[in-house]
Amino acid sequence: MKKQLICLLLILGTSLSSFKKDGPKRIIFFGDSITQAGVGKTGYITKMTEMIAAQGLSNQYELIGAGIGGNKIYDLYLRHEEDVVAKNPNLVIIYIGINDVWHKTSSRTGTDADKFERFYTALIKKIQKANAQVVICTPTVIGEKFDNSNENDGDLNAYSAIIKKIAKDNSVQLIDLRKAFMDYEAKNNIENKASGILTSDRVHLNETGNQFLADTMWDVIKKL
Repeated sequence: MKKQLICLLLILGTSLSSFKKDGPKRIIFFGDSITQAGVGKTGYITKMTEMIAAQGLSNQYELIGAGIGGNKIYDLYLRHEEDVVAKNPNLVIIYIGINDVWHKTSSRTGTDADKFERFYTALIKKIQKANAQVVICTPTVIGEKFDNSNENDGDLNAYSAIIKKIAKDNSVQLIDLRKAFMDYEAKNNIENKASGILTSDRVHLNETGNQFLADTMWDVIKKL
């Protein structure tokens, strides 16, 4: 009788696990103010939802924004249980790092590189433990000049390198947004402006930036 009960529980557990994966693929976008704005009228998550609908795929994907303004990597770690794991996602897109770099110079409350890597790695492992696939992104821009003359370009490049290392060490998919944005700026920012091409204020995206981000992310997500 005891063996039969154990077998029944194992079967039930397997069934529940399978049930979680039924229906649309639930994708959570986990990040800061750029992601918080991503669910707005012209935000990148809204743009991606519209793209998916235009392709007749709305029944295959459920997109959820989980962004909070000002967040850094440790903020994501502290709220991942409630804002990510509790929602039973299939896929989590982590897009963080702007504030970890920017706040070093703006308010001296940024995140040191070693702590950034440790928190990021721990966050990935927590989400993977919840049986969700993880995709991580390099940070985009703090200033749109394409010649590495923006104040924070050095740190953005360094933290992007850390994220690439994290992706390799943890065998997770990487979306190199930093490279994509800088390539776009080199081609389209003829006057080497600090803002107004993809951003409204050097950091937060305008409608063109949101569409570009949606296109760049979707090119990777649709293949997963």
